[in-house]
Amino acid sequence: MTFSVKTLLFASGISMLSAASSIAAEYNFKLHHFLGPKTPSQTETIEPWAKAVEAASNGRVSIEIFPSMSLGGRPPELVGQARDGIVDIVWTVNGYTPGVFPRTEVFELPFVHTNNPGATNLAMAELFETDLAAEYKGLEVMFLHVHGGNGLHTVETPVTTPADVKGLKIRTPSRTGAWTIEALGASAAAMPVPALPQALATKAVDAAFVPWEIIPALKLEQQTQFQIEGADKVRFGTLVFQMSMNKSRWDELPEDIKLAFRDASGDAWLKELGEVWAATDDKGIAQAVAAGNTHIMLTPEQTAEFEQALKPVIQRWVDEASGAGIDAAGLLAKAQTAIAKHAE
Repeated sequence: MTFSVKTLLFASGISMLSAASSIAAEYNFKLHHFLGPKTPSQTETIEPWAKAVEAASNGRVSIEIFPSMSLGGRPPELVGQARDGIVDIVWTVNGYTPGVFPRTEVFELPFVHTNNPGATNLAMAELFETDLAAEYKGLEVMFLHVHGGNGLHTVETPVTTPADVKGLKIRTPSRTGAWTIEALGASAAAMPVPALPQALATKAVDAAFVPWEIIPALKLEQQTQFQIEGADKVRFGTLVFQMSMNKSRWDELPEDIKLAFRDASGDAWLKELGEVWAATDDKGIAQAVAAGNTHIMLTPEQTAEFEQALKPVIQRWVDEASGAGIDAAGLLAKAQTAIAKHAE
């Protein structure tokens, strides 16, 4: 693996900033992710979690955060970097490695996740050991979570019916997102979210499925005119994120240090994380509206029309997962039940 001088200098700078804490700690970890250091993903998810682990360990753990792929590679390589021990911990999107986490994809499907990230977070935790863990070999998952859900951002097309989407080229980061786009008669363009502003600016895409929370970081209000979601903030699917450690590194840790990680990653954190991502979504849409964009919230009847149009997406996942030997129908029912339970 080769690194540019710029990359090495940036990574070294980050290391120097955290040197004081890491020198004192017994267990030092490098955490790698693909978004910028000022995004809500880092400031309101990654940093608070890392600090909570350090506090729970009484200072015996230090976690250095390397944003923006500053240790090298591309976002789709993060899972492999953790599995291979190139880095200790990664925060990444499951969908950047399509087909690798087929069971967990059930939580990404439109109208399985609706508008409650905390409920979906807790549902994934509830089903992890029994239904999801088998596809995370080589990793020790600290936690899984979702964002508020995929809203539709369009450059110039106001959307109120599935027919309005036909013919558009829409960005998505995942194959379930691509299935959603195809079911609506549009074409999918797969790309990590940092590539989206340029794609919009060059008209490589007409629209994107992303949550509202990323609007400020990418200045999407400057490149889109319309933000569309279903009634009562219902979204068109979501993304699953993972915070995972290299399994061999995990196995080497003493039980009290493992407990520090677990204490910082439990149900209370997953519920709080849902609230944080919902709040950052509210800030993002407010910024877009303040800039003059149009926020379209569909009526219940219009939302039902989208739900009907997207039923084939759910069936496509069931058929494909069943073909891979997964009890897809059973897992779908479990996921829906668990989300409904935790939404109460």
